Amino acid sequence: MPVFTYKAFDAEESAVSGTLVADTPRQVREQLLDRGLTVQEVVPRQANSAGKSTGGLRWPGRRHSASALTFIRELATLLGAGIPLSDSIETLAKQYMGGFGSTILQLQDRVVSGTGLAEAMREHPAIFDELDVSIAEVGESAGNLDVVLDRLAEFKEKSASLTGKIGTALIYPAIVLVVAIGVSLLLMTFVVPKLLGSLIEAGHPIPLITRIVKTASDVLVGWWWLILLAVIALVATVSVILHSQRGKLAWHRLQLRIPVLGPAIRKQALARIAIVISTLMRSGIVFVKAVEIAERTTRNIVLKDALAKCQQAVNGGADIARALEDTRAFPPMVVQIFSVGQQSGRLEDMLDRLAADYDRQVSTLTQRLTAILEPILILFMVVLVGFIAVATILPMLEAASAV
Repeated sequence: MPVFTYKAFDAEESAVSGTLVADTPRQVREQLLDRGLTVQEVVPRQANSAGKSTGGLRWPGRRHSASALTFIRELATLLGAGIPLSDSIETLAKQYMGGFGSTILQLQDRVVSGTGLAEAMREHPAIFDELDVSIAEVGESAGNLDVVLDRLAEFKEKSASLTGKIGTALIYPAIVLVVAIGVSLLLMTFVVPKLLGSLIEAGHPIPLITRIVKTASDVLVGWWWLILLAVIALVATVSVILHSQRGKLAWHRLQLRIPVLGPAIRKQALARIAIVISTLMRSGIVFVKAVEIAERTTRNIVLKDALAKCQQAVNGGADIARALEDTRAFPPMVVQIFSVGQQSGRLEDMLDRLAADYDRQVSTLTQRLTAILEPILILFMVVLVGFIAVATILPMLEAASAV
């Protein structure tokens, strides 16, 4: 149902604005008149790409992931307090603006019309993924929607803390590398040509190190457009390769094999998988279905394919641990956890402990990665800038000595 933005005046002639869900602008005006408002303007809101999708499974966009988490947590709180679902969503809809607010209004309209929450959430896959939909569906069927939504919110909080660790660890090294390259380009394109130009014109002998830097500087200044085109072509080629199935698979395999960084990426993904399966099983979803959903929410193709093979093997009657081991994508510890958890009937608890352990290990690995990269990149910057500085200053010193 369309969403309309309105502007109006209340009885005290104060300006008010907001959004409403209705079939036509006339219905919006009627709703506003019933509230005692004087309507100034009603315009249809443009469809928001954040709330719609052309199909397929998509993880919630980062732009709305925090809002989705807050919405789920607050909805669980209101439902736990005994407030009906439609009234709870209506209350929360007043707290959000923009594209996410429009999505909640559409969600409210679907629920009021008799659609289940899970089905209404399924219509917005860019905000609510299959994990959200499946858990909401289980909660509606079992009559404990507030409990399962609370578990879902806990999962999203754990997942958010896991996702940011590696990226945060790489921010400082990336800044150092960008600064080093930027300073070097500035020196090579502006400083070096001006300082060495007069010496070359005067016919002073130029040391080898200076000739190397001067040649590189001349190439950058004279052929910058060709270098820029080559960089753009390289980026475009790499992008095309990474968007192909074979290229993406090769890149994801390479990620898992990078020293220090690879184990951190693998353990972060495995911790996330463990939390997904544990959360789903605690919500009443059977193991095979939980693995299927975990597979669809896993970004790394190597682990995604391994989960798909595991699901097929378990469907065929294979043991869980044996199915995981046959994929050769899971460490022996993970296989053992599934084996013992299946035999003891405490798989959910053991997966939670596995996720917590891997979370600690990822923190340690990211700290180690930062400790390794920082001095290496700082040394790289010092050597690069120092090389250019020496190449620039050395002929000046020699010219001064000759004088």
